[in-house]
Order: sequence, then C-alpha cells, then structure tokens
Amino acid sequence: MSEQQVSSFKKSLTSVFLEKGIVDEITLRRAEEVLSKEGSRSRNQLLHILIDQFKISRDLLFEEAARFYSFRVLDITRESMDDGVIGFIRKELQTLPLYVRELAIENKALPYKIDTLKEGRLLIITPDPTNPGIYNIARSFNNKKFEICYVPQSQWDEIWNRVSIDKAIYKDRESELRDEGFVQDEEEDSEKFEQAIDEEISRSGLVTLIESIFVDAVRVGASDIHVLPRGEKITEFYFRVDGKLSRWYTHTETRAEAVAAVVKDRAKNLDRFERNLAQDGFAQLIIDKKTIRFRLSVIPVIGQELKSKFESIVIRVLREMNVGKRIEDLGFDPYSEDRIKRAIKKPHGIVIVTGPTGSGKSTTLVAALRTIMDPSLNIITVEDPVEYFIDGARQVKLNPKLDFDDALRAILRHDPDIVMVGEMRDKTTAEIAIKLANTGHLTLSTLHTNDAPSALSRLFKMGVEPFLIAYSINIVVAQRLIRKLCPRCKAVVKEVDYPILRKFGMSEEEISKHTVYRAMGCIDCLKGYKGRTAIHEALYFTKEIRQLVLDAGSSINEEELRQAGIKNGMITLRERALELLKAGITSIDEVTTVTSDD
Repeated sequence: MSEQQVSSFKKSLTSVFLEKGIVDEITLRRAEEVLSKEGSRSRNQLLHILIDQFKISRDLLFEEAARFYSFRVLDITRESMDDGVIGFIRKELQTLPLYVRELAIENKALPYKIDTLKEGRLLIITPDPTNPGIYNIARSFNNKKFEICYVPQSQWDEIWNRVSIDKAIYKDRESELRDEGFVQDEEEDSEKFEQAIDEEISRSGLVTLIESIFVDAVRVGASDIHVLPRGEKITEFYFRVDGKLSRWYTHTETRAEAVAAVVKDRAKNLDRFERNLAQDGFAQLIIDKKTIRFRLSVIPVIGQELKSKFESIVIRVLREMNVGKRIEDLGFDPYSEDRIKRAIKKPHGIVIVTGPTGSGKSTTLVAALRTIMDPSLNIITVEDPVEYFIDGARQVKLNPKLDFDDALRAILRHDPDIVMVGEMRDKTTAEIAIKLANTGHLTLSTLHTNDAPSALSRLFKMGVEPFLIAYSINIVVAQRLIRKLCPRCKAVVKEVDYPILRKFGMSEEEISKHTVYRAMGCIDCLKGYKGRTAIHEALYFTKEIRQLVLDAGSSINEEELRQAGIKNGMITLRERALELLKAGITSIDEVTTVTSDD
C-alpha cells in the first residue's frame, strides 16, 4: 500500500467517524499527529491510538471499521451458546498446530460455526477484523472456505472464557472444598480424600482435557509432554517441540492430585493411589489413524507448602515412523555416512553413538540395524525401556527379575550375531559389551559424552583397559540435533557479529562470502524455527587411532585423538554446524547453543 493510498484510507474511514459523531475533529487531528510522530503505516494503528490515548469507545470504532470494510457484524448474544457450540470451537482449535493456536488466542480469533447458507464457510469471529494476522490464522483451519466476522470485545471475551475454562461446570469455593474433604491435613482420612478426588474428576471435564493434550502433542510434533504441579490448584502443561519446552496450558480449576490421577489412569503399570514412589508406565492410543505409544515417568515432588504430595509427570511421545528411517535419512555428511556404513558391515566390533538425552541416538542405532538386518542373522536388543518395536529383532525388556548385567550375560549364551545394548552404564556393562565384540559379535551401544574422543576417555575412566578399547571399537559417532530456520520468515543478519564468527573458525573471506540468517517467527513456524536436523562427528578407528589409545598412560589424550580423526577426514560437530549456518539452514544462536568450543 502506497503512502497516498494510506492517506486516502485514513481520510475515508475517519470521515465516517466524523459524520457519525464518534470522533470530533480536534481529537482526530491530535490522534493523527501522534500517528505521524510514531511513523506507523499500520492500517488499524489510528484506531488503537484513539482507543488507548483518547478513550474513544472501542466497540463503536471497530464496528464502524468492520462495516466500512464489508466485514459481517455478528451479535452472538442473540444466539444459543450451548455445549455444542463450545465443543465445536474447542474441536476446531485442536486441529491447529500449537504455535498457530497461540497466535489465534493472542490475536483474538476463534472459529465460531459453519455457515450452511454460504457454501459451508467457517465463520471466524474477532473483535479486530482489520488485523492482517487474522487472515493467516483463518487459512490454517481444515476448512479452506472461511469468512472473518466482527463481534464486540465483551462478547468475544465471554465466549473465550467458556471455551478455555468453562467455569460453569466447576465448583471451587473454599467452603465447598472443605465440606467435601478437599482441604487435606497430614492425618486426613485417605479414603475420604480419594473419594473427593473422584467426585471432582467426574464433574470437571478433566478426562477430555487430558485426552486433548495427548492429541495436541502428537499433532504439533512434540517429543515430550510435561505435567507440572505449581500449587494446590495450579497445573502447567508443557510441550517439547524441536527440543525446546514451551507452555501449552495452565489449569487452575481442579486440584493437582486430580490432574495427576487422570493422567495415570490413561496408562498401564501406574498406581494412581501411590504418591510417594517413582513410577514408570506406558500408554498406546490411535490418533489420526496412527498407533502412538507414550512412555510415562512419575516422580513425587514437594509443593510450596512443603507438605503437599504432588507428582511431576513427563510423557515421552514415541512415533513408530522414526523406526522406518534409514542411515541416508539422518543428515550424515558424506564422510560420516561412509564410515558408519563401513563400521556396521564388519562382522564384529562396537559401534558407539554418543550425545545427550533427546539427541536421536536410539533413532540412529535402529536405522543402523535396519541397514544390516537379514533373516540369516540373530539380532538381539537389550533396552530399558523398549521404545520401538523392531520387526526381525528379538527385543529383551528388563524387569525387576532381569537386570542389565544378567540380560547381557544371558545373551552371550543365546547365539547372537548382532547385539544392541541400550547404554554402557558402568564398567561391568562396558566389559560385557566389549566381550561380545571380541568374541565375533557386532555390538551397537550408546554413551553420554560431549563428543567422539571423550567417549574413549569415559570408557578409560570406567576402568576398561586401553587394549580392549583399542581393538574392540569400530567407530564412535557423536550426534546432536540442531533446529532449522523457517524458510518462509528467516531474515538476513545485516550487522554480522564478526568476532563470534571468527571465534567459530570462519575466515574474513568466508564471512563476506556467505549470507547469515536469523530467526523471526510466522504462522508456519515456532518462534522462527521449523524442524531439526542431525549433525555428526564420526571418529573411525584406523591403525593410528588404535595406537594412540594403546599408548595411553594415566589418561587418554582427547586432543590427539581429535586431530588424528580430523587428519583422516573427520568433521567436528562445530564444523558441521557451521556448514549448515553457511547454507542458511540454521542460525548463529543454534550453532552456539548446540556445539561447544573444540
């Protein structure tokens, strides 16, 4: 829109305000002076100046603006706001990704109903139809035919209160809670307390809320759901999306114990009446015609009162689609991909994948197994817990009567060809894994270390002999997941931070030759990022590497190992992240966060 068009727009709309006596000329002139000083060209900024600084009626201004731009004006107080309408709005909101739903709430846009008289259009109600962001939100609903309609702010607030909380179905007065046994003392009768919890659950709609949380988590691509009690009647729900936790919803209408009870009721192996022990359970649901598994971890925590028995719950979302990935799909650079393929095709030896929790180690190991899987091979896995079902492998699940050490010893007598060990946790586990490797078995396992060379140092500090490390390991692969910039909204960094890029190891020529981008944020992404990709550092064991390990004295020299690996073609995690930065795939912030100084 040109400056002349903006001026014409102001003159046309403001003339309507003057004609109808909504604004007088002096007030309008002063408001336009403020707008001029702010240098804004936003087409509804003048309206907000009139509302905020000159106290003109919001409803009068926006209703006239809506009519001026031919938006339909609705009066929803004349229509029935029954549970069907509220349910429809909730259902439609749940079809949106988390970040779009947050934008819809922030911009005050709600799906209201289907207009059967107008080609089945979805009516979007908002108190500010001139907001350009409403259009992008409306496009995100499944119904691609829509119409944006104006409703007064008070009506929108009223319907939103019912959609988000539906307070009418709750009874949360302190006197009523006391009468029902909800104010709990240390010596309170537990049977009475549990009965009160059951009564609250039955009338609160908690089951629907919890089930919608599971569905939302799957649809937005969350890897984890966190259920965190913050007080007697405050429970916060967080989703981890692309590695970052963000708050999804805060529930303040029922006790934290009731929320935890409903979550535990959705899963197996969890005792909802046990609040003093850590528990692990699992659930399996069909969502959008796909079978999704959830792993639940429950631990008791203390609230602010110090005597409250709350529970923190973390739910891992396990998607079977991850199992279908191949080595070629995991983002390996050419050198690392070639070396890991060589390592897993050897008849014996250990393949170690290192990295922090949530860095995709299990996905990489499963992809490696699928690459070499063959009906003629006896493949056994030992995991705690078993996250993915691997067709063609015999998967051993640990239990109170079968611990890690006993399971590995049993496997030695079970004629395996390939063994996947969930994690080398201590010296005993590591030595059994090495024994498997040295007796003609290919062994795949994980370690929690920062990079590839430090994995060898970790094994050394566990007490594993250097000659066993040197001759049993085929490759150590360090892995991280790094967020990718949203291709739609990423912006060029105009003032590049030269010192930090030079610290990363980039030369002046490299900095000037490549364009660096930063995160912005739009309707298609989560705060400027969309998806993640893996970066790898592959330390392949050559004769030189093995000799360096054999020559270790009181400690393993990690820097020597790193330099030897680089000499053979190894790309460090930092270098791989910088390649993505130069390609415009990720940002400086992500490189700094995900990789440490070499």
